Amino acid sequence: MPWPSPCSPMVQRKPVPVLNTCTACMNPFSCDRWPATSFQQRGGSPTMAATGSARPEGDMSWQEVGELGLRYGRIPLALILVEAFYWFLTIPSDTLAPIQVTEAWIWNELTNLIYGEGTAVISHHNGWLTRIDLLHPSFPGPYDSVGLYVSDECAGVHEMIFLSTLVMMTDGVPQREKWKAVAVMCGIVYILNILRLVVFYPIALDSCLETPNVQACLTPMWQFHETVYTWGFLVVLVSMWLVWFLRFGGPARTLAATKEDPSPWRIQRRQLWETKHKALLGAALLLFVLAMTNISTNQEAIDARDTLAFCEFSSQLSSDCADAEQRWDDAIGYAWSLSALSLTVGVGTMVVVERPLEDGTWPSREVKADNEAEPQTKSHHSKKSGSWKRRGEEE
Repeated sequence: MPWPSPCSPMVQRKPVPVLNTCTACMNPFSCDRWPATSFQQRGGSPTMAATGSARPEGDMSWQEVGELGLRYGRIPLALILVEAFYWFLTIPSDTLAPIQVTEAWIWNELTNLIYGEGTAVISHHNGWLTRIDLLHPSFPGPYDSVGLYVSDECAGVHEMIFLSTLVMMTDGVPQREKWKAVAVMCGIVYILNILRLVVFYPIALDSCLETPNVQACLTPMWQFHETVYTWGFLVVLVSMWLVWFLRFGGPARTLAATKEDPSPWRIQRRQLWETKHKALLGAALLLFVLAMTNISTNQEAIDARDTLAFCEFSSQLSSDCADAEQRWDDAIGYAWSLSALSLTVGVGTMVVVERPLEDGTWPSREVKADNEAEPQTKSHHSKKSGSWKRRGEEE
């Protein structure tokens, strides 16, 4: 007699309870194979499964961390490009002369207003009213003065561009809020820069009152200037951006924007050229021509170059040689600045930044698809070609 099948209804067996041991299949007739489990019930424990898969609220997975990192990776790249553009733009001296003159005038007026009339005098430097002389009998030198001037780096434009780039490259914030933040933050940077210049006088005065008419008494003022210039302003700028960033939701809002819009924009070659675009391209070409002529046909630059070559040949050190070197360096700097402007205007005109439509498609593809899908219907206004006999045969 054959052995009864384990699934046969004639065989009645008492069910064997499944033990919480290494082998969940204790009866050979109750299963097809003998699986080995690790001290857990068949099908797994729901409590343990929930505990192993659950993640604290607000915690991000490694994939989300990677997406967020790629999202923020554009910010350092944009900062590098902006820094390069600013460096080329400010190679010649007094590139930002209108802003420098304005800040020098405010600096002079506030110093005389706060510390007394006659504590500061404004004068020319390189042809611009950017020099400030701080006056006090305890200051070193034959004229009891400290000569300073507002350079393009002291104008605060560098800091404004840096902070504006951080704000504009932040995702998850409406564009209107970004422009408002840029305007407010640039105003704060301008005020902080003016205050930095105004406090030069009391710092120098406190030190020189202890050791009057000694050049070393100005060391605290220079140390303050170096500290603010190297890393002090950077800490202030990053702190301002961080406070603004956290106020608008911080990483959570940026991560949500990443999920909703994984590709927020792309750069494409311009297909539609209007009159204004052609005018901008012509302006870029004109800037490049001016850059080349500034060092090739500018008579003042040519004379400065010849004078500098003679000074180097004869190993002379004079004020004329120093002035010639300054003029020639400025000519080269203006050429680089105009070339940088030309490149920026040209590239900005030839490319266009596209954003996806509401349905997720890109504008250029959508237009192309519509043009291809448009049927070519015959109209009675279209002119027929060929003989009447051939047209009749074709119809």
